[in-house]
Amino acid sequence: MNRGTIAEIDLEAIAHNFRTAKKITRNKTVIAVVKADAYGHGACEVAARILKERVLCFAVAYTSEAVALREAGIKTPIIVLFDKYNIGDYFKYNLIPVIHDIKTARKFSKEAAKRKKPISVHLKIDTGMGRIGFTVPDMLKDIFAISGMDYMVVRGLMSHFSEADLSDRSYALIQLRIFNNVRKLLLDRGIRPSICHIANSAAIMTLPESYLDAVRPGLMLYGCSPLQKSAISYQPSAKDSRLKTPDSKLFPAMTVKAKILSLRRLKKGTSVSYGRTFITVRDSIVAVLSVGYADGYSRAFSNNADVLIRGKRAPVAGRVCMDTTMVDVTEIEGVSEGDDAVILGRQKSEYITATELSERTGTISYEILTSLGGKAKRIYTTH
Repeated sequence: MNRGTIAEIDLEAIAHNFRTAKKITRNKTVIAVVKADAYGHGACEVAARILKERVLCFAVAYTSEAVALREAGIKTPIIVLFDKYNIGDYFKYNLIPVIHDIKTARKFSKEAAKRKKPISVHLKIDTGMGRIGFTVPDMLKDIFAISGMDYMVVRGLMSHFSEADLSDRSYALIQLRIFNNVRKLLLDRGIRPSICHIANSAAIMTLPESYLDAVRPGLMLYGCSPLQKSAISYQPSAKDSRLKTPDSKLFPAMTVKAKILSLRRLKKGTSVSYGRTFITVRDSIVAVLSVGYADGYSRAFSNNADVLIRGKRAPVAGRVCMDTTMVDVTEIEGVSEGDDAVILGRQKSEYITATELSERTGTISYEILTSLGGKAKRIYTTH
């Protein structure tokens, strides 16, 4: 057998979530974020499905991600958010750089002039994220200089909210005000970017003032709500077999499964896994699963998570190992070697969400999806 897990990716769920973003924003233009291999879902497959919807362009982090999309036949415009080094690839593959400093702008202008080929760019404003982007006091002077550079076409203006879940709208509104002020100053000087965008998934759900010319859904495309605080408090829809979040009507797109390799019948007082952190308090049945931290299943889940077997929850017993994880199945009838164990997703009427797993380990659902999806063998479904 292949090592590790299988990730079943529901492409129609992703298409539904894309349409949900359009519906919430009253048909705003959408920039679909497919960086980090579409959050572990497979960027080429996800992009190919989203192309059937009305998408303005895709956004990735680095040129290598964009090149992979181009080589997969994706011809739609692609924005590259961070990479400023592989300048030749931008021209070879017709990519859109995000410029966040004047030094990089000069390099692109020089290369464009050498090729006699104009290049469209988006400018990144740091409104409070503190990561990358133009900042005061030289922001406007630099942007005005870039707008006058040879072969440079300023098509977009963008920024990024520092609150991923917008749990506190006050700072987001400050950022939005800064962004709109810069936008107005540019307009007053005759610089008119055709696409101004700042709204992430959380802003799409809670901050309609931020929609501007386009929105950038990321996490919500994959069926996770950045607003969701309790992963166990809601129930699946009776009308659909897939899990829906109550606040956004999103369909989670990823189900991750492992196999039961072995069933162990252990006496009371038997220790399980490294460090003897789990000792049976009764005669027990322990299942050994084909997943470990090498497969993206964090060691932090040791004695701290459940999996689903035959539609019931089975708690992790002991420390997660590199290649295997043990779970207590004493209370589950009919368990057999070879049964599926759902690490993430739904089985019968039970479900484990990325948000639940993230809350158990003090991380975020983004990390859960990229870790599990990035390591698994992916299988794609449509219906």
